[in-house]
Amino acid sequence: MVLRPQWEWQLDGGDSPTSPVFTTQYDAEQWVGENWRSLAARGVTRATLLHQGEPAASPLDLPPVSSAR
Repeated sequence: MVLRPQWEWQLDGGDSPTSPVFTTQYDAEQWVGENWRSLAARGVTRATLLHQGEPAASPLDLPPVSSAR
């Protein structure tokens, strides 16, 4: 059995939506880049990239929705 790397975002604040799970870091970063405005609108204030459940980078602070235009 082949295990694939798992990348996902820990999303803090708001209603704390769940991140999809990705097989590559690139796909995970692309997703947050495309969705950060809607996440901020839902009250998410911080996103931390996890690899296999462990932090893989410094957290990203999402600007408030009023600044996210």
